[in-house]
Amino acid sequence: QVQLVESGGGLVQPGGSLRLSCAASGRIFSIRNMGWYRQAPGKQRELVAQITSSGNTDYADSVKGRFSISRDNAKNTASLEMISLKPEDTALFYCYAEVIRWFFDPPRDYWGQGTQVTVSS
Repeated sequence: QVQLVESGGGLVQPGGSLRLSCAASGRIFSIRNMGWYRQAPGKQRELVAQITSSGNTDYADSVKGRFSISRDNAKNTASLEMISLKPEDTALFYCYAEVIRWFFDPPRDYWGQGTQVTVSS
């Protein structure tokens, strides 16, 4: 079993900052991509940011320059630093990881339970 646990969400005023963390645990041989999706009420889930095992990153256009993703491969963790937050960033944020559980195992997607980010004055 593999579990992903997110933390760090909350209520912040427009222009504020938050840092989300994601920790993967369980049967893990390696993790390929890790990242964050978000889903706002009435909208589809969208990719916010992702990072490869070698550190290459990709961001949604709407968060470029404001969000920064990082990871610690040794600890199986990822973080999302968010600055200059806007009301439209309000959403449930989900961490995901492409986990390889043992040497010949194909990569499988695992998801966290989600953490709420609310940007409001």
